[in-house]
Amino acid sequence: MQKKPRSRWQMLLPFIPVLFGLLLLVIDSRPQQALRNNLFDQYQLWHPREYSDVPVRIVDIDDASLSRLGQWPWPRTRIAELLEKLGAGGTAAVSFDVMFAEPDRTSPQAAADLWHLTGSLRSDLVALPDHDQVFARSLAQGDAVVGFAVERGKPAAPESAPARIPQQKARFIYSGEPQSKWLHTFTGAVASLPALEAAARGNGALTFVPDGDGVVRRVPLVFQIGTTPLATLVSESLRVAQNTQNIVLKSAGQDSGLAEVRIGDVTIPTTPQGEFWVHYTKPVAARYVPAWQVLAGQVPPERLDGHIVLVGSSAQGLMDLRFNPFGLIAGVEAHAQAIEQILAGHFLERPSWARGVETLVLMVTGLVIGMLALRARALAAAAVGLLLLASILGGGWYAFVEHNLLLDSASPAIGLILTFIICSLVHHLTSEREQRWIKDAFSRYVSPNRVDFLVDNPDAMELGGRRQDCSFIFTDLAGFTSLMEKIDPGAAVALLNAYLDEMIAIAFRHEGTLDRIVGDAVAIMFSAPVPQADHRARALACALEMDAFASRYSKKIQDDGIPFGKTRIGVHAGEVIVGNFGGTNIFDYRALGDPVNTAARLESVNKHLGTRMCVSENILGTCPDTLVRPVGRLVLKGKSQSLGVFEPILAAELAAARAPVDAYAAAFALLRSEDARASEAFSKLAADYPDDPLVKLHHRRLQAGERGDLIVMSEK
Repeated sequence: MQKKPRSRWQMLLPFIPVLFGLLLLVIDSRPQQALRNNLFDQYQLWHPREYSDVPVRIVDIDDASLSRLGQWPWPRTRIAELLEKLGAGGTAAVSFDVMFAEPDRTSPQAAADLWHLTGSLRSDLVALPDHDQVFARSLAQGDAVVGFAVERGKPAAPESAPARIPQQKARFIYSGEPQSKWLHTFTGAVASLPALEAAARGNGALTFVPDGDGVVRRVPLVFQIGTTPLATLVSESLRVAQNTQNIVLKSAGQDSGLAEVRIGDVTIPTTPQGEFWVHYTKPVAARYVPAWQVLAGQVPPERLDGHIVLVGSSAQGLMDLRFNPFGLIAGVEAHAQAIEQILAGHFLERPSWARGVETLVLMVTGLVIGMLALRARALAAAAVGLLLLASILGGGWYAFVEHNLLLDSASPAIGLILTFIICSLVHHLTSEREQRWIKDAFSRYVSPNRVDFLVDNPDAMELGGRRQDCSFIFTDLAGFTSLMEKIDPGAAVALLNAYLDEMIAIAFRHEGTLDRIVGDAVAIMFSAPVPQADHRARALACALEMDAFASRYSKKIQDDGIPFGKTRIGVHAGEVIVGNFGGTNIFDYRALGDPVNTAARLESVNKHLGTRMCVSENILGTCPDTLVRPVGRLVLKGKSQSLGVFEPILAAELAAARAPVDAYAAAFALLRSEDARASEAFSKLAADYPDDPLVKLHHRRLQAGERGDLIVMSEK
C-alpha cells in the first residue's frame, strides 16, 4: 500500500515551535531568565575561577574578632585605630563595607546623656574627644572609602524636600550619550555621617541588586538617584587606589545602555545597566585577614602593602551574607572578588550579539530536527537530535571555558527538544491511534498492565515461564449462589457486575494484574508481569481497600432488603512460576505454585474462622505498621507446614463489636505460650465481646481442651 502523502500543515509544523521559541526569546520572561542564570551558575560550579594573588584583601570582622574585641558595633575609636594600622601597612585604599549612618553611641557625649550625668563628672567626660571626630580625622589622613545604602521608595512629592544624595567624590564623564534610563535608579539613600563622608576620599554604594532568586551574579559599578550618578564601593575602591577622580561611562550606542566603565588604567566591560559579571572562585582563606590580627599588629606588612583592603564582616550574627552559585558568602567577598577580577583582567561577558546568535541557533536546529522528525525514522531523528543537542550545550560550555562568554544554550536546547517532541508526536499519530484502539479493545479481556507489558515487550508472547516472587489476593462473595435463587437473575447479575467492576478497579489502581474471574470470585496478582519491589505492601493496601468497599456495598444492598453476602479475602506471597501456559494454538498467562493455592486456602478459611480477611506472615513481613490481630499458626487443608495468619483491623472496626487490640494481643500471648491463664482471659473477652469472631474461635478451642495457637484445618 502506498504511503499517504503528508499534508501541507504537517510540512509547516516545524515552524510553529520554532516561532514560539523565537517569541519567548524576544519576551525574555522571568522563568527564562531564571533558567539562563541557573545555567551560568552551573558553568561556575563546573569551572570556577582560579584564585590569583592580586593585591586585594578582606579585613574580616569575623566571629573570632568579635569574641576577642567585643560585640558589634565597635567604638569608632577602634575603627580609627584599625584604619591607621592599615594605612601604616602601605595599603592603596581601605574601603568600609560597613555603614556609619548614626553617631557612635559609645562617644563621651552620648555616654553622658545615656547615664544622665551632671556636674564635674559630666564636664570631664564631655571634654574627651568625640569618637566620630577621631574617626573622621583618621579618614582624612588616609585613602579611605566609606559607604551608603541606596533605597527605593515612593517618589517625593513636588513640594517636599529633595531626596538625600550622598556626597559625590568621583567625577563622572560620559563617552557618548548618557544612558540614565538603563541604570538602576533609586529614590534616596541612607548615608554615612556627613563629617565622615566629607573626610573620606571615596564614598560608594554598598547595595547589591541580586536576581529574583537572591543570588548575586553581577556587582554594580554605578547607580543613580533621580538622574544623579553615584559610584559603588567597587568603583570607588578602584578610583581611590589609582588616585584618580574620573569615572568614564561609555555607552553601547544610542539608547542601548552602557558598554564599559573606565576607571584610571582599567576598562571594565559591563551590562547595559552598568553591572559587572562576577566569576567566583571557591572559598580561599588567603583572601581574608582577621581584624583582630591587624589590631594586634600580627599581620606581616607585605600582606597588605599596596593592596586594596575591604573591611567587612563574615560573622553569622551580623547577617551581611549573600548567595552566590556556591552558596552563602560574606557580602564583602562579592565586592572583593569583583575587584580581583578587574585587576587580573579576567572578565565574563554576555555580548550584545549573544541574543542574535541564540536566535539563529534555535531557528536552524529547530527546523532541521523538525523536518527530520516528520520524515525520518524515529531512531535516526533521535540520533541527529542528540547530536544537535550536544553541539548546542557543548558550544555554550566551550564559549564559557575558553572565551569567558555567557551564551544561553538552554533556550535553544529546549526549543530543539520541544520541536522534536511535537513533530515526532504528529509523525506517529496515525499508528498510535490504531495501537490505542487495539489496546483499549484488548484491555476489555486482559488486565491493562498485562496489555501494556505486551505492547512494550512483544517477545513475551511466547510459551514458558520464569521464577518470580509475587503476592496474591483471592476474594469470594459468600452466599451469591443462593441469592440467585431468591431474586430475579437479571437483578442479581447487575448487582454482581457493579460489585466486580469496583473490585477490579481497586486492583488496577494498585497496579495489580487480574489473574481471573470465576463467577463472583476474583484472583489478583502483584509483581507480574512487571516486577514490583513493594508488591507485598501493594497487595495488602489493595485488599484493605477491597474489604472496605465490599463492606459498604454489602450494607447498602442489605439496607434495600436484599441479602447480599460478605466478601472473604485471602492474601499471601511467595515464589511462583509466572508465564504463558497452554499450547501452540492458545495459551493463558498465569502464576503456578504453592503460594497461589495458599492464598486461595486463606480466602476459604475465613468461613471457618468467622473473619472477612486472612493475611499471611509472608505479606506482613514488609508491612510492620499494619494494624492486625494474630489468628494463629494454621495448617491449611492439604498442607503439612503451619503458616502464621493474621486478621487486619480497619480503623472503622476499632469502635465496633471487637475486642480491643491490646486486650486481644495480651490474651493471645498467653494462648501462644500455652499459659493456663489463657482460658480465663478469653472467657472474659467472650463475655464482653460475644460477636468477636476470633475471640469466639479461641474461646471455643480452649473450652474444648486445645492449647497453643496451632490450628489444623480439616476443611478447605
